[in-house]
Amino acid sequence: MARKAKKAVKAKKKAAPARKASAPSIMLHPAIDRGFAKSASKNFSGGTLKCHCATDPVTVELSAQTAHNHACGCTKCWKPDGAILSIVAVVPSDKARVTANAHKLKIVDESALIQRYACTGCGVHMYGPVRKAGHPFEGLSFVHSELSDKKGWSPPGFAAFVSSVIESGVPPSKLPAIRKRLKAIGLEPYDCLNPGLMDYLATAAAKKAGTYRES
Repeated sequence: MARKAKKAVKAKKKAAPARKASAPSIMLHPAIDRGFAKSASKNFSGGTLKCHCATDPVTVELSAQTAHNHACGCTKCWKPDGAILSIVAVVPSDKARVTANAHKLKIVDESALIQRYACTGCGVHMYGPVRKAGHPFEGLSFVHSELSDKKGWSPPGFAAFVSSVIESGVPPSKLPAIRKRLKAIGLEPYDCLNPGLMDYLATAAAKKAGTYRES
């Protein structure tokens, strides 16, 4: 009888349905909420970004791997519906080329440093070149690799301008939990850019001012 009881218990355990992975308590962005690759694919050469229009979508061909990919809380960057943060990276501007329906693109804010070209049909930002002469980011374009079906893009490595989500309507009381969640998934949160990029900007400013020196 004891053996039969043990077999019955084992049968029940096998028959029990598998538990579904629970959704994160704070949804930050679809591209990172349920995990993401921790490294880029080797010898990755780019891919095509496509807007959300069901017909005549805008397409942009990127012929290079992205760099400095990160989560961003600023109110300027495009975010998918319901996302608290955007996921944005850069490529050299000469590696970003509009390949279809360029007539649907319009600059969101011509006074902004990043000239973000958005689709007038669906509102998605396709690419954003920096054209300000002498700026450290001149020659780079900001892009959203999530718009590509191709796998292998550089993964996000940090979170920038996290406190700016308050400006988009997120209650300040949620910021500690947001920062905790970012750290848990390996994205160190900053309220500006990460130290490496801030050093890059400061170095460029020092060279322009003539105060730069090596140790």
